[in-house]
Amino acid sequence: MNRPSEQSPPSGFRARLHTVIFEADTPAGKAFDVALLWAIVFSVVAVMLESVAQVRTGYGHWLHTAEWVFTVLFAAEYVLRLVAVRQPLHYARSFFGIVDLMALLPSFLSVLFPGAQTLLVIRVLRLLRVFRILKLGHLLGQAEVLLTALRASRPKIIVFLGTVLSIDVIMGAIMYLVEGEAHGFDSIPRSMYWAIVTMTTVGFGDITPKTVLGQFLASILMVMGYGIIAVPTGIVSVELAAAARQPLDTQACPGCGAQGHDLDARFCKRCGAALDWAPSRPTG
Repeated sequence: MNRPSEQSPPSGFRARLHTVIFEADTPAGKAFDVALLWAIVFSVVAVMLESVAQVRTGYGHWLHTAEWVFTVLFAAEYVLRLVAVRQPLHYARSFFGIVDLMALLPSFLSVLFPGAQTLLVIRVLRLLRVFRILKLGHLLGQAEVLLTALRASRPKIIVFLGTVLSIDVIMGAIMYLVEGEAHGFDSIPRSMYWAIVTMTTVGFGDITPKTVLGQFLASILMVMGYGIIAVPTGIVSVELAAAARQPLDTQACPGCGAQGHDLDARFCKRCGAALDWAPSRPTG
């Protein structure tokens, strides 16, 4: 049985605040989200412009002021998001909760570490909310499928990376022995760097083998690289094929603000709060 008095935001100010901040289905909620997205865009543009020497010389003071104005606004918004949900800790630990917090920290860190404000470009991740505003819920579903596939692929990917690292260590040691310091392979770690660059087919060319044996080993490593690159692609592709899921709902949980619930879900998968919009089903 649903118990809204315990699981959903209380009536009154917090309920209205939740509707405005977390829901884009109402005029007020959509207006809030659109204004927020424009503020994010302007704040990121300001940070980018500040990195241009000519612009910084002429307008550095104004850009710095704008940066702090946006930071104060986003900090107030973050606090309001915590107030608007029944379980603030759940929202704070969610993806968007962490992104919202990380979007504030660089400004405060810049007081102790000048230049840290450059990291404010992380605010661009907050633009992902545009999917909810534009009713692109099916894209959220596809993103959930991709995340599910990546999580399922993690054990295989870890084994794969371990194998690649082992090959790099062995080839690095062999090239250090074959080429030596005279040809730029002055240590095993530096030789490992060359092996990684060669295996990934990047080929910077800052270190190259000079001996016939070294060039032969490099050729083998290059050929191996083409085959190795295809392995993680195949692993993820298989998991993607097995990660078919139902379409997801874009409405926000009244308890923690989480989105991406199954259409027939009655309770939040993160905090357990009752989903007020979920259709009721007979229990007996």
